[in-house]
Amino acid sequence: MSTLRISRRVALATATLLASGATTLIGAAAAHADTQLGTMTATPASGADNDAMSFTTSGGCTGGGTNLIMSVSGAGFPATGTQVVGNSATSVYQQTAAGGYVVPLANTMRYFAQQAGITALSGEYDFTLTCRNAFGATTFGDYVGKIWFTSPTAYTSTNPTQTATTTTLAVTPAGQATVGGAVTLTATVTPAAGGNVQFYDGATPIGTPVAVANGTATLTTSALTQGAHQLSAAFTSTDPAFGNSASTATSYTVSPPSAQATTTALAVAPGSSSAAGTAVTLTATVTPSNADGTITFTDATTGTALGSPVALANGTATLTTSTLPQGDHQLTAAFTPTDATKFAASTSQAVTYTVSAPGGGGGTGGGTGGGTVTGTENITTTVAPGALVLSVAGSTVALPPLTLNSASTLFASAGPIQTVTVTDTRAGAPGWSLSGQVVDFTDAGADKINGENLGWIPRLVNKVDGLNVTLGGAVAPANAVAAGDGGALGLKSSRTLATATGLGTAQLGADLSLVAPTSTKAGTYTAVLTLTAM
Repeated sequence: MSTLRISRRVALATATLLASGATTLIGAAAAHADTQLGTMTATPASGADNDAMSFTTSGGCTGGGTNLIMSVSGAGFPATGTQVVGNSATSVYQQTAAGGYVVPLANTMRYFAQQAGITALSGEYDFTLTCRNAFGATTFGDYVGKIWFTSPTAYTSTNPTQTATTTTLAVTPAGQATVGGAVTLTATVTPAAGGNVQFYDGATPIGTPVAVANGTATLTTSALTQGAHQLSAAFTSTDPAFGNSASTATSYTVSPPSAQATTTALAVAPGSSSAAGTAVTLTATVTPSNADGTITFTDATTGTALGSPVALANGTATLTTSTLPQGDHQLTAAFTPTDATKFAASTSQAVTYTVSAPGGGGGTGGGTGGGTVTGTENITTTVAPGALVLSVAGSTVALPPLTLNSASTLFASAGPIQTVTVTDTRAGAPGWSLSGQVVDFTDAGADKINGENLGWIPRLVNKVDGLNVTLGGAVAPANAVAAGDGGALGLKSSRTLATATGLGTAQLGADLSLVAPTSTKAGTYTAVLTLTAM
């Protein structure tokens, strides 16, 4: 079993020791950009007003954006929006395979509503995630998402006043093409609502949106590059009575133009059907017969590969299986060449194959002699692996100026860290531990404050029901030890902030205590506190 470790670095800065020093924490929301970069979806898709919520964007920041800030608007909130995610670097958020971000809200919708004086959440609420620079007001585009409150305490990410649509994608020629060859993408929208379809290669748009006519939209392109592609279609309705929808991704291969074309044919025996448990043999034949590579047999009904790839021998590859479940199947064979510059990949047409109940029937009842016949069904499901995600509300903590204690024996300061959010959706609920460790504080020169002189008292800010959180013990700072002390007191060693069992989101904080010797020189000192969840 592997261990997932997630770390975030937070800069801790003491205010200057000079009496005139002052520090301001920048946290104001940036103005929204004019450019919409894409959309984002809420997780969970529906829930309660006090549930922890995150948004997943359809892509990443472009044009120089390094930070993210999010606001919400809607009934009761200011027209300019209320900030729900502070200005933080994109690197602190989990990234998706499509290059997007998973961004948790800093608190629940119930909390933000109470802060805004809203007594009952109702109707549509719009979220805007802005890509921006770390400081100032330069923005590089927005991602937008929506939820609807159908009651004061329950929301959904599907517009309850709209008819849902589905979008499917067909690609011609099927399965593969060569570089420079024309590829036609056809999206079908059901029911046939008015709107536009944007075709995508992964997270990259292909061309411009295409208007839907009689339920379909078509785009032909010769610009697909060599290699593997994930093609999809996203429908945006222009009729308020119908919702948006997106197709599932279609795998597609573009081979080098110099590669020799191949064809793959699939034969299945016995016949076109058999009883459950019967050995079924799939034989793939690739033309030309000197093509070298492997065949992957797949049940396209579920997208499941049947066994491991099989090496070609004299143009053929065979796989025998007895594990096909009852029902109708669409079986295919895909050829992957050993040398893609010599031969092109190809995929067979699907072969329909039916697996019936053992003995050819099911149910009970009387034949001539009475008796019982039985059937079986294989029931499968999948548990997603999930993820452990850590984020911090901001990257800087500005402590008040260090001042002499009442006995004039040391300098002291105190203040809270930025709120830390940990979300665990991993299968099996393995639990997690959150710890922190600091390095020495340094100024612009060579002067230091020993990291042993920093301590904390952990505290719980918020958590979902069913998640059991245990706070770590208080850690006292060292007694103003000198910079050269080699001990491991305070937060100089890794200390537990909290541990948890169960799934969901918890928000945690800690009250810091920092001391320093009276011999410490005037200046601004900075250290890095590393927070690790595992």
